[in-house]
Amino acid sequence: MASHIVGYPRMGPKRELKFALESFWDGKSKAEDLQTVAADLRSSIWKQMAAAGIKYIPSNTFSYYDQVLDTTTMIGAVPPRYNWNGGEIGFDTYFSMARGNASVPAMEMTKWFDTNYHYIVPELGPEVKFTYASHKAVNEYKEAKALGVDTVPVFVGPVSYLLLSKPAKGVEKTFDLLSLLDKILPIYKEVIAELKEAGATWIQFDEATLVKDLEAHQLQAFTKAYADLESACSGLNVLVATYFADIPADAFKTLTTLPGVAGYTFDLVRGEQTLDLIKTSFPSGKYLFAGVVDGRNIWANDLAASLKVLESLEAIVGKDKLVVSTSSSLQHTAVDLVNETKLDDEIKSWLAFAAQKVVEVGALAKALAGQKDEAFFAANAAALASRKCSPRVTNEAVQKAAAALRGSDHRRATNVSARLDAQQKKLNLPILPTTTIGSFPQTIELRRVRREYKAKKISEEEYIKAIKEEIFKVVQLQEELDIDVLVHGEPERNDMVEYFGEQLSGFAFTANGWVQSYGSRCVKPPIIYGDVSRPKAMTVFWSTMAQEMTKRPMKGMLTGPVTILNWSFVRNDQPRFETCYQIALAIKDEVEDLEKAGITVIQIDEAALREGLPLRKAEHAFYLDWAVHSFRITNVGVQDTTQIHTHMCYSNFNDIIHSIINMDADVITIENSRSDEKLLSVFREGVKYGAGIGPGVYDIHSPRIPSTEEIHDRINKMLAVLETNILWVNPDCGLKTRKYAEVKPALENMVAAAKKLRAALAK
Repeated sequence: MASHIVGYPRMGPKRELKFALESFWDGKSKAEDLQTVAADLRSSIWKQMAAAGIKYIPSNTFSYYDQVLDTTTMIGAVPPRYNWNGGEIGFDTYFSMARGNASVPAMEMTKWFDTNYHYIVPELGPEVKFTYASHKAVNEYKEAKALGVDTVPVFVGPVSYLLLSKPAKGVEKTFDLLSLLDKILPIYKEVIAELKEAGATWIQFDEATLVKDLEAHQLQAFTKAYADLESACSGLNVLVATYFADIPADAFKTLTTLPGVAGYTFDLVRGEQTLDLIKTSFPSGKYLFAGVVDGRNIWANDLAASLKVLESLEAIVGKDKLVVSTSSSLQHTAVDLVNETKLDDEIKSWLAFAAQKVVEVGALAKALAGQKDEAFFAANAAALASRKCSPRVTNEAVQKAAAALRGSDHRRATNVSARLDAQQKKLNLPILPTTTIGSFPQTIELRRVRREYKAKKISEEEYIKAIKEEIFKVVQLQEELDIDVLVHGEPERNDMVEYFGEQLSGFAFTANGWVQSYGSRCVKPPIIYGDVSRPKAMTVFWSTMAQEMTKRPMKGMLTGPVTILNWSFVRNDQPRFETCYQIALAIKDEVEDLEKAGITVIQIDEAALREGLPLRKAEHAFYLDWAVHSFRITNVGVQDTTQIHTHMCYSNFNDIIHSIINMDADVITIENSRSDEKLLSVFREGVKYGAGIGPGVYDIHSPRIPSTEEIHDRINKMLAVLETNILWVNPDCGLKTRKYAEVKPALENMVAAAKKLRAALAK
């Protein structure tokens, strides 16, 4: 029985690629050093899968930044501003597209489906001259072959690539991106020809957009594309992979009738209804790659249940056509449980990271072939039973409190305009008030202090002194810059979710459970294994300390329940909304304690609210209802004079703007600059927004420093569609990943632009 892995994490078990990238970007190492680290990582991954008995091992799933950007470079779709003059695309152009450079901004970055991974959005139009400009896929196939491993080269499928793109600046927004299909397919054909010549026998196209709600002409594009590729793929087995959700019936029909396709991968973890489609209408003679091992979470697979599903599928498609697979690429899970030395044995027994999931796939394939490892299956069953009856998982008081929430919609008693009036009397802010999103740069010294405190190398007294000094420095800087509403800079926090999870019950933490978010940026999601509650105050000590350092308003900084949920590995033994309500109650306690301590502005970040939106429109309303409700629960008890802010990161917000309004926050700060001010279009179209709003005026994900004039122009664009009295001026996101040498001049320019406009508006 054959086995397959859709894709694998690329950062390395201890973030080796992250450190190599950042060293290269800082000029501390050479391109050859970075390439050596990358080659070592690829080699170890391929060998690990081969050792686990995986038959269909992926290649070209490694990336120096992002797999969609890799496709953009493969087809030579480099925007003109990067001054690429043809030839093989090198690191200079590649990383300029990803990160920007001193003279031009980066390409837009947005969420990859409903994950916390971000991809670089291709900018396309009728004038783009496509050309084969990166031989990465072929080179990596040959590299694996030289190591004795025959791989399946993986590509973002041509139709999904276009559907995930956007019209370039200056191109009509209505431009049909699918009209470029005939122009990009010749490049795919060149790559396929080279792979065939190199000896490839299988090729995988990831067409995950098939799980979304597609129109008839979009589905027809798949049929057209694969009909066009059929002769080029002659002699190759073509696998089309879908993942992240159920595939709609019309898309299933389109997919399973594509010309020249030998097999299909389906997500059978999130796509439960897909099983019914397979049972009733799977085409005979085709390969079914059954994604029964979860690529998105860290829980050990229920091997006995998966084996039953596989046996039922075997009866439909036949023994020789069934392949055991993961539900999606494993890049969305942590790398290897073997590096977790601090997790207790009980919780550890409940988990499987990417390396363990590869073993699970291999074990299921062997069991289907009649070579079941009885000891492995018995240990798995024992771990599942232990999790089910562990007293650490259940807290009856928490369950009771969460159940009681269902009788109310938890809205503040006064409407937002009356609250804003009451808040302004208390805060006395100028028009176009300036603020930042929360975090300030985390220096090497600051990280050292936190690390040493955690390792008990310095005392609590020394730690508090060091953090207090850092907060004072950040407060002083903001006062010098003349920012209106201050933040304490979050020096005590490693991560906006982990920091809270460490202080809540029901959470466990890893030492090396890193997952790539974008580029070299990794996050370490907490594991929610049980009912959630707040044993004691989490932020009041630091927020009140910071407020005592200034007469200006100091924001209390919290992470919202939906973001904590969406950026954690969540328990899979109860509905997600139940866990979210539990977190909301814990954050509500913290909000009320901050207010009692004299904090008058409290920010509850919901950076990840949009990314949890299901991929199918029919499921949107239910998700938005409980997600927005969870946010309102957190601040329903505060006084009118307490100003509640929220913040949202990269996303397409326009389709959920009414839910954002329904959150009933007093002020929302929101990503805007890198997405070409897409957010503003919703206000141009007549949506009325009465609360305070701060669309980001510059992109913090790039080291580039925007000029005062550039920020001034951005604010002016906002004033064309938003009322002066509700507009706030702020960066796109937190400043944690930037350096002070970038932050200080950027904020100086931001404040100068706001003051210039205030002066003009006062005339």
